[in-house]
Amino acid sequence: MSRIGKKPIAIPAGVTVDYANDTVTVKGAKGTLTRAIDPAIKCEINGNELTMICPENASGDVQAKHGLYRALVANMVKGVHDGFTRNLIINGVGYKAAVQGDKLVLNIGYSHPIEVIAPQGIKFECPTQTEIVVSGFDKELVGQTAANIKAKRPVEPYHAYGVRYKEETVILKEGKKAGK
Repeated sequence: MSRIGKKPIAIPAGVTVDYANDTVTVKGAKGTLTRAIDPAIKCEINGNELTMICPENASGDVQAKHGLYRALVANMVKGVHDGFTRNLIINGVGYKAAVQGDKLVLNIGYSHPIEVIAPQGIKFECPTQTEIVVSGFDKELVGQTAANIKAKRPVEPYHAYGVRYKEETVILKEGKKAGK
């Protein structure tokens, strides 16, 4: 049995969780998220706690999904209550970012600016010209959008020019050495 799957999920005030037809729906101040779960795994809602229940004689495949679905539902609850953010840093000569409406405009060394349109539920912010904050209530969508922005200009290992996550550490390579 999964240790993570056994943990109850605390439901904060202002968040409602519904379970019907193998589908979990979480509603909160930031939005609504829905996810279909494996029919073998059941949800039990007691007051302000949600518990994922896996049958005792379940196969290894179902037991593996027990912790997965618990983590996914916990992320849904956290997302509609608090939201998620992902911070990116742009490094390079003349590299900058700006927000225009729901678009993120990146000048990252190409002959033309790169425009990234925000998906529904995602918000872009640029506190400075070299910082990007991607925020939203769906953890998967926030992470995927940040990864798509990062993929526009991967970090090169000699000068660390490119787009990277704020907490990412770039290991620089040593350049060519002069002859003797």
